[in-house]
Amino acid sequence: MLELEHGFRVVDVHARVEPDEERRPRPGLGDPEQLEREMHQAGVVRAVVYPSAREEGYLKANNAVARMSVGRPLVAFARIDGARDPGGGAGSRLRNLTGRNGGDHTTPEDVEQYAYDDRFYGFKLHPGKDGLPTAAVLEQLADVAQPLLVHGGEDIPPSAIADALLGYDIPVILSHFGAHPLRADLMDAAISLLDDHDQLYLDTSVVRYRDPLERAIREHPDRVLFGSGAPHTHPNVAVMEILTLDVPEDAMKKVFSNNAGRVVEPLAPRQF
Repeated sequence: MLELEHGFRVVDVHARVEPDEERRPRPGLGDPEQLEREMHQAGVVRAVVYPSAREEGYLKANNAVARMSVGRPLVAFARIDGARDPGGGAGSRLRNLTGRNGGDHTTPEDVEQYAYDDRFYGFKLHPGKDGLPTAAVLEQLADVAQPLLVHGGEDIPPSAIADALLGYDIPVILSHFGAHPLRADLMDAAISLLDDHDQLYLDTSVVRYRDPLERAIREHPDRVLFGSGAPHTHPNVAVMEILTLDVPEDAMKKVFSNNAGRVVEPLAPRQF
């Protein structure tokens, strides 16, 4: 794939790597070296990365991703899980009372340890796969004041994200405009949440639709962050989707770099 020449500084808040080669669905998919090559082709200078889903917890995978990020333009986020079921039905409420799936989940102490480990700069949560943290964990996340990248979609729509997370003083980056897989109604709902929640941001990974992207950027140019969704989307493709939008150049600069630099400290331009 040809290298893009667009003249923008681009940082990516949403990329996944897989430290265990045996877990990669095909050779190279999720490999940090391949991601770095694809970033270069797309003109992406730095990217947030986190591990893929695990049933046995994330301590080993998080540490592996942190090691893989050393010497690369990658910023490691620690993936966390929780004991609460994100559903709103009676079954979910019962599971929340009895504990989701049993076993160990992320604790406030884990969050504190990750936050003060200089290898991690934020957290990743996929409620549909990993559950929701307890109130104690969310309070600790607010205390450490690092961003939380949250998968958003049909399994936990924007209204549920608002109820579960936005009552805490946590910078929340809602992936896929809260609409995976491509639910335009959920995109609209997520954009509307920006009016009332100053700590909420939307990332553009796998959004695809022009209208909600342009609406969000025009109405909230400081709250939209570029995310590629790699490895399932090549960063080249994701960058082109933003480049072809009908939005002012200044707003595009904010989406590609400035906004992310305010939320995720290592993504800001380095000062020498």
